[in-house]
Amino acid sequence: MELVAGCYEQVLFGFSVHPEPKADGDHEQKWTPVADFTHHAHTASLSALAVNSRFVVTGSKDETIHIYDMKKKIDHGALVHHNGTITCLEFHGNRHLISGAEDGLICVWDAKKWECLKSIKAHKGHVTFLSIHPSGKLALSVGTDKTLRTWNLVEGRSAFIKNIKQNAHIVQWSPRGEKYIVVILNKIDVYQLDTASVSGTITNESRISSVTFLSESVLAVAGDEEVVRFFDTDSLTCLCEFKAHENRVKDIFSFEIPENHVIVTASSDGFIKMWKLIQDKKVPPSLLCEVNTNARLTCLGVWLDKVTDRKESLPPAAELFPVSKEQSKSNKKDSGHVVQEEEKQSKPNTKKCGLTGVSNKPTKGSSQVLTKKRKTEMLGKKKRKKNKI
Repeated sequence: MELVAGCYEQVLFGFSVHPEPKADGDHEQKWTPVADFTHHAHTASLSALAVNSRFVVTGSKDETIHIYDMKKKIDHGALVHHNGTITCLEFHGNRHLISGAEDGLICVWDAKKWECLKSIKAHKGHVTFLSIHPSGKLALSVGTDKTLRTWNLVEGRSAFIKNIKQNAHIVQWSPRGEKYIVVILNKIDVYQLDTASVSGTITNESRISSVTFLSESVLAVAGDEEVVRFFDTDSLTCLCEFKAHENRVKDIFSFEIPENHVIVTASSDGFIKMWKLIQDKKVPPSLLCEVNTNARLTCLGVWLDKVTDRKESLPPAAELFPVSKEQSKSNKKDSGHVVQEEEKQSKPNTKKCGLTGVSNKPTKGSSQVLTKKRKTEMLGKKKRKKNKI
């Protein structure tokens, strides 16, 4: 497993974490994070991060999305379509990536060919956050136009617009998709899907920076303080709280592996920490390990090498964002997306096991498209044959 985190200092950090075998007499398994790579691909601070079973993608204030192949440990290129800070990124299984930005656009990307399938003008202001329903058929987005919007992803159109009193900065579906939450400053409105109305409101002590569902009814909340709280979204009560860091917690992420339910926290104090959750959420989690990046962290993810993706059984790409042949041609001409060519790995100029360190920045409006290494090699072989003749 790999802990990945972005920071204000424009760097993406990677730490591989391996549980050590239990020694005789040990009650708890020891986990040790080891520095794997640091990669400086962006020219401004990192603002968003998403992970699937193959790739890590990062969004930045430099208006680009960078793709990292975690299997090969290489920079896979960059996507340029948005005009504004990338505010949110989310994978849907291994087939699609959805991005939102300050230009008000939501873009749907083919995560195999890295083509822009759809570009939707979603909000009059910035898109501040988006969340895909577990079924893959719906998405929610919030923006600075004081609206909460529901999107029909099968047809690629707006399904419902709800006006809200203030600008929301987080929206999140529950694991089963029976409810969703909308965050405005330090308040969390809990909505039920069947009624699309607020069933209750949770108030945190400080402005909320990140949330993650630990179960259908339990929500972990991090804010502009050192404390993380677990709330019950049914009873609207705080189950427990614990001091996680020495400074404000910027992002929080949860995942399950055999025998362990884990949450990871990242803070402005530079630390990434892994915590083991106890079944009774009224009891604070125990610290598994921590690592100091010495940077001001902004976003976080966990890449699992052999991830079991719960979304893999969902409709294939053709059913989810249908694009006609004519649309596909026009998208390729007009989308403005760019993916850089993979760089040769003969002399990487970062750490031994790191990603490639220097990447040629794509320019907006360029028509450069990703060229696989094998295609380049094939062309080279053809040229050599011609020369021989």
